[in-house]
Amino acid sequence: MKDFIFYFKIGWSHIMSLDATDHLFFIAVLAVIYSFADWKKVLILVTAFTVGHAITLFMSVLNLIRVNGDIVEFLIPCTILVTAVMNLFLQKRQRASHTIQYAIALGFGLIHGLGYANYIRMMLSADQQLVWGLFSFNLGLEAGQIVVVSLVLLTIWVSSKIHANAHLRWVSFVSAFVMLFALKLAIQRFPF
Repeated sequence: MKDFIFYFKIGWSHIMSLDATDHLFFIAVLAVIYSFADWKKVLILVTAFTVGHAITLFMSVLNLIRVNGDIVEFLIPCTILVTAVMNLFLQKRQRASHTIQYAIALGFGLIHGLGYANYIRMMLSADQQLVWGLFSFNLGLEAGQIVVVSLVLLTIWVSSKIHANAHLRWVSFVSAFVMLFALKLAIQRFPF
């Protein structure tokens, strides 16, 4: 149980830390287009992201995959940028189907997992409980993401009770803010 708590806390802090602003913003921009009534869809979406993240971490710890860290650090804000731009420029009826959104979240999870791969590889490679450690880490990550998503959906729900068009305003505000953040980060991390 001690190992479970240790790795769970690392997964939790991977998203709930001030150093994880890019991760927090990605989850927020992923969830902001949904209403509180869509919580099951959002949960599946976030879980698809976590599964992609877990696959990459597992492959990395087993040395099945290694990618240049500079390229990964550039790709992470690009995934955030794409998500924010999709929110801003695609009308609701034009947005991708839920199946496609889940596939995109899974794919972006693979990329984000690469960003943490070196750290987790060093930590878990010497550990006898590889699968248990990765499971605990990803459970902590998922728990943190659910808290972030819950806060986003709750904010949208409360503000929608106050003003009828609040959800559209939240989508625009959060997506524009995150888009600018991700663009700045991508420019700073440009590897070439």
